[in-house]
Amino acid sequence: MDVADDVVPLESVVHGPSPFVVSHTDQTNVSGHTGRVSGNIFDISDPLDPRLADYRHLRDADIRRSVEGDEFLIAEGVAVVQRLAVSSLEIRSVLLTPKRWESMGASLSHLNCPIYVAEPEIVAGTAGFNLHRGVIASARRPRPLHLDAVFDRPPLNGTRHRLAVLEGVNDHENLGAIARAARAFGIDALVLDPRCADPYYRRAVRVSMGEILFLPVVRAEVRDVVDACAARGGQSWALTPRGDAEDIMRIGPGSFGPLALLFGAEGPGLSDASLLAATRCVRIPIVADVDSLNVGHATAVAFAITA
Repeated sequence: MDVADDVVPLESVVHGPSPFVVSHTDQTNVSGHTGRVSGNIFDISDPLDPRLADYRHLRDADIRRSVEGDEFLIAEGVAVVQRLAVSSLEIRSVLLTPKRWESMGASLSHLNCPIYVAEPEIVAGTAGFNLHRGVIASARRPRPLHLDAVFDRPPLNGTRHRLAVLEGVNDHENLGAIARAARAFGIDALVLDPRCADPYYRRAVRVSMGEILFLPVVRAEVRDVVDACAARGGQSWALTPRGDAEDIMRIGPGSFGPLALLFGAEGPGLSDASLLAATRCVRIPIVADVDSLNVGHATAVAFAITA
């Protein structure tokens, strides 16, 4: 459909009964771009529609940082947007294809935000690439959380707080995988040092399957977290592949104070300062002749062992 064409009612592009009916008098044109379909649902026919500004240049990380800032995030894919829809975050808008609206309309019907429905080529023209998943959404980012606020909450496992503390992890896919594992194994918070990447970048949110949206995230220096746990009678364990580290499988639960699990980036691992600051250095025993685990896998193993 040419972007200069008039708005086409969705019953003409959706196979089978339309989920809503468009009459000519119902359409409210805005600069010739958009027809109001029903309530907060709009039919989009122009990829340059100004209300789609949240979804432009999605593959350019530098531009996205300047556009999103600390204000909003992007959720991509059916499962991720469905998780977003049941979160406490304020959703700014949803953009999806007619086919995806058919399958997701019921799960999005409670939303009050604008829902934009557009043909796949319009969505691709907006995002800058073919959006095979057919749905994307924009939402306000969670408010920053202070470390003290984590300790003020009851621990998820009922006994002690467990924190995943990351140093210099700047790969978005690793961040997403870690966040997903943290949610699965009841980690109380994800703590990122200043050198870690943005946990709410689109790729990180997607790889986490939307679980990062439900996980408390704190920005803090590793040493500050170590000290905070020690002050509360807790410990900090630095994960490292070094041969002289203790086998994490052979360590008892210890105290019931908070436990900080420290992880470094792929390659360099934890800094010497963090290794020295930790209560103990621990390793995951590997049977095969493998140098180490990917940090996403290592975190999942450590979370499960200490659960």
